[in-house]
Amino acid sequence: MATIIGRKQEIEELESLYKSDESQLVAVYGRRRVGKTFLVDEALKGRITFRHAGLSPVDEKGKKNLLKDQLKHFYNSLKIQGVRRSKCPTSWLDAFFMLEQHLQEIDNGSRQVVFLDELPWMDTPRSGFMTAFEGFWNGWGCHRDNLMVVVCGSANSWILDNLINNHGGLYGRTKCSIKVKPFTFDESGEFFKAKGLLLSQYDILQTHMVLGGIPYYLGYFRKGYSFAQNIDRLFWNDEAKLKDEFDKLFASVFSNPEDMKRIILVLSKRRKGYTRMEIADTLDIEADGSLTKMLKALIASDFIQKYRPFGEKSVDYYKLVDPFCIFYSKFVKENNTQDPYFWSSNQFSQSVVSWRGFAFEDFCFRQSDAIKRALGIAGVSTEISAWALHGDIEGDGSQTDLLIKRKDNVVNLCEMKFYSEEYSVDKTEFRKMLKRIADLKEKLPKKYIVHPTLVTTFGLKYNEYSGIFQKVVILEDLLS
Repeated sequence: MATIIGRKQEIEELESLYKSDESQLVAVYGRRRVGKTFLVDEALKGRITFRHAGLSPVDEKGKKNLLKDQLKHFYNSLKIQGVRRSKCPTSWLDAFFMLEQHLQEIDNGSRQVVFLDELPWMDTPRSGFMTAFEGFWNGWGCHRDNLMVVVCGSANSWILDNLINNHGGLYGRTKCSIKVKPFTFDESGEFFKAKGLLLSQYDILQTHMVLGGIPYYLGYFRKGYSFAQNIDRLFWNDEAKLKDEFDKLFASVFSNPEDMKRIILVLSKRRKGYTRMEIADTLDIEADGSLTKMLKALIASDFIQKYRPFGEKSVDYYKLVDPFCIFYSKFVKENNTQDPYFWSSNQFSQSVVSWRGFAFEDFCFRQSDAIKRALGIAGVSTEISAWALHGDIEGDGSQTDLLIKRKDNVVNLCEMKFYSEEYSVDKTEFRKMLKRIADLKEKLPKKYIVHPTLVTTFGLKYNEYSGIFQKVVILEDLLS
């Protein structure tokens, strides 16, 4: 257990469920490569009675007999884990009946844990999988006080629709759902420390801006290499580990990966995102239920976010928020360079410098809870949003990517600045901030006051303009 970083609450929850004296159906879900299997393995180490993982669809495109392969694989898992040899099941009903028989034969009264990993992969078209799984749990499993079934999957929308929010045979049957999230900034630092890697907080932040705190991706970093050298190794060297990850990511999660990637690549073109109608028009598709379903699935899998900009009363936007997808679409997908040291060679180019600024703003939006803690308002009810005021013939517009509107009648107007040293406010930026404050005040009820807030890496340099900020949050403040 000492090797696992973070996940304290999740481990405690699994331990409590294990020790309960009733049947438990538990769903563990989260983004691909976020560490779901590792969590279950570590939390229930040495206590798993039967385990099985579905066959990945990534390399199965166009292949026939997917059901036959999945069933044979399940049968092999049964044989490896002690089931007496018989005939390979020809349906999921037969497969789960074999599992029931096996568990009954070895039942000695102690807790039995069944771990079914990548459950959505088993639900191939016209396989009858869900009917059989419902029969397994409703007709047998839920009546056995010593049985704990843990199911796991990266297809969040499948888990949500078929298990957690199921309105059919499994309605209300999932006793607990655990969503495994990417590492926080603090946990990423612990991870690198445990692996003996020496990275500054500045570079750990950059790993978040590129890889989003996904443990599997961070695990590719190597000792003795700088941040830039590691990024080259992951995306541009001859054996770049993540060069094809974008395609694998969507193929492993969605049954229609090409459609999903098209939406992602459209959203990557504009930081504030697009409305539903704009997405449909850009892709030249109907803005119908099919598009709604795809957008819902992308939201469930944390690739995109639906939000309503501050001051907007009726129109929602969809914005790409997955750091890996943003980085890939900007620097990898259309980049035909043969330079294996592309990132090291271009880390100070204008495009990279510009990306860092925007990526830091996105990071801060994802870290809004930590920013609230740093401001001492964790217990205050708030609304988090972005805001943009378009310019007109009389003047320029205003915008900010993070507004914290508080119930105590304060709005934190957050300005995010990614710098390698203390940030220094100049006269131009001072005037821009004054305009943003004035523009925002016009949109707020009179009872509200605006607190300009700087969120930056290493602090604010004192000068004649620095007093514009009421509060300053630095990188160190975001440590939990």
